[in-house]
Amino acid sequence: MVKFPRPLLLLLGALALVPLAGCARGNRGDTAYVARDVATLYAAAKRAMDIGDHEVAAKLFDEVERQHPYSVWARRAQLMSAFNYYVAKKYPEAVSSAQRFVTIHPGNADAPYAQYLIAMSYFEQMEDVSRDQSTTQSAANAFGDLIRRYPESRYADDGRVKLAQINDHLAGKEMEIGRFYQRSENWLASTYRFRNVVDKFHSTTHSAEALERLVESYVALGMPEEAERAASVLGANYPDTYWYRQALRILIRYRGKVGIPNEGAVLASAGEPRPRQPSATSYPKGPRVQEPNPQ
Repeated sequence: MVKFPRPLLLLLGALALVPLAGCARGNRGDTAYVARDVATLYAAAKRAMDIGDHEVAAKLFDEVERQHPYSVWARRAQLMSAFNYYVAKKYPEAVSSAQRFVTIHPGNADAPYAQYLIAMSYFEQMEDVSRDQSTTQSAANAFGDLIRRYPESRYADDGRVKLAQINDHLAGKEMEIGRFYQRSENWLASTYRFRNVVDKFHSTTHSAEALERLVESYVALGMPEEAERAASVLGANYPDTYWYRQALRILIRYRGKVGIPNEGAVLASAGEPRPRQPSATSYPKGPRVQEPNPQ
């Protein structure tokens, strides 16, 4: 049985007090186009939602909007449609319904929630870092819009947490590609990817490794000054990490190879194991979104 959060239960209680004309069963036959009064359609949608048939409920709420676009019910049905599509995991449809609500009613009290539904629909579709990250970028854009347009809303704080997780995921994708280029000894391309992580995702968990791998790539390219600069940034921000000690080892070997004295470099234990790579699919999922309270 599907358990709904308290705000949804309160909304359903309020809906029960609204006089509804007629009744209908929440079955798949109800989604066929038949001209019906708004109260009958809304009752059918509510009944389908009550029994957990969220896809049918969403389609019936769509019918409310389509058949009665200028009624007071249309705006409410639009948001309820987005919510039910989201619960049914019909994410493209949820995005479409919620985006329509935000476009038509940008100043409505429930607009932040609709934007949150858009962002969460993309978030739930994020792929492993070994695959295309266009949906992940769409999630980042949607949460960015939420935070920028509705910074004081109850959903903005969770949006900031999700956006940090998404940025870590996108940085992981850049690291995956950069490591591939390193293995292929395509040092210039690997440098570009690791530089992206340092410049765009410097607050993520991948920043220290990206700096160390920049040292590797710059040394391989014969650019010791750039390697020294990356190592200095690494030491200033992550002095007690494996990645800084590894960067020092690389520079010491390079200096010895070309006959440059190792001025003040401290070589850490060579036997220290390399940290385990973070799981590509370990980003946490957020709590299930709450039901809106349409005005």
